[in-house]
Amino acid sequence: MAIVGAGPVGLLLACLLAARGVDVVVLERRAEPGGRTRAIGIHPPGLAALDAAGIGASVRREATAIRSGIASCQGRRLGALDFGDDPVLSLPQHRTESLLEARLAALAPRAMHRGVEMTGLRESGSRVMVRVAGDETGWRARYVVGADGVRSTVRKMLGAAWIARPGFARYAMADAPERADPSASALLHLEPDGVVESFPLPGGVRRWVARLDEGAVTDGRRFAALVESRTGTAIEALAEPSEFIARQHLASSFARGRTALVGDAAHEVSPIGGQGMNLGWLDAVHLDRAIALALETGAPREPFAHYDRARRSAARRAMRQAAFNMAMGAPAHGMRLTTRNALVGLLSRRPARDILARAFTMDGLSTGSMPRSAGQSTRTSAPRRGLGGEDRCTPD
Repeated sequence: MAIVGAGPVGLLLACLLAARGVDVVVLERRAEPGGRTRAIGIHPPGLAALDAAGIGASVRREATAIRSGIASCQGRRLGALDFGDDPVLSLPQHRTESLLEARLAALAPRAMHRGVEMTGLRESGSRVMVRVAGDETGWRARYVVGADGVRSTVRKMLGAAWIARPGFARYAMADAPERADPSASALLHLEPDGVVESFPLPGGVRRWVARLDEGAVTDGRRFAALVESRTGTAIEALAEPSEFIARQHLASSFARGRTALVGDAAHEVSPIGGQGMNLGWLDAVHLDRAIALALETGAPREPFAHYDRARRSAARRAMRQAAFNMAMGAPAHGMRLTTRNALVGLLSRRPARDILARAFTMDGLSTGSMPRSAGQSTRTSAPRRGLGGEDRCTPD
């Protein structure tokens, strides 16, 4: 079994498969793990996936729990969401990746291969040939998974189209020390010139994310000035802010033959709040079970057909929610601002408040109905199965 890409989704899938006893290799182009600031939100379904991979307890110990979200505009509170007993956890992505990689090393010490760039795929009979740069022999695997991000080479080689979906916005983000009155809440400042969001992080730090209308934020001073002008809160960025574009795409197919796509290789969803990362983890849980079923029962011609249908549907739902969120955070003035604020107030009341809280914690986007391998329970975690000898990835 070969996984292309060692981001959070590829690593989680590798851990799930290795825990079953499946021989797995992870081929990662980067020679060293990435450390730049990226996703931080771990939603309850994503945490369940991390539990299945064996790192849930470590994540809980290190993460900060976000138990509520508070929306305001021009200093006036518009509403709040209470996440109850299922908070969103906040932990920098590079730390989550480190925990997953350490877990994979414990399960399968020889699985990780860094500095390996995939250059070609060819399916032949019951194997897929994976070509890599600088190695004429390559790798043979029974199945291949592309977890190689939005610029996925695997997706291009499958011939899947990258279809644009509604939702587009520019943002800048930076981390800053928490204020003197720290809060465990996510704060959404729905201001006339654009939303400013902030989320607590471990270590007395808060991440700030601001929507950009025009121009660029080139340094920490300008970013701090933008945040203060909109929210009245003075911050001091710990490092230069990073700018990014939130856009949405969906692959026309998540699978073909013995090759499948997961995470950002299959769908690009607005990254604010960690929706894309968590959605990818749910892909991985579903695909893990589909692979186990194929190995145990003999693979059909299209072993990932059910996975393709189910996860494309989940991705479309996530994108609709993300597009709505981006629209709500756009600049608004006059009657549009008044209408938006009134809508936020209505959504913060029951029963809409409970529905919205479930949406923001990604309830309903979990694995749902999935194929089960022979004798497998419906629990997210599965017993270790001795399948390694039937699925060994070897130099050809």
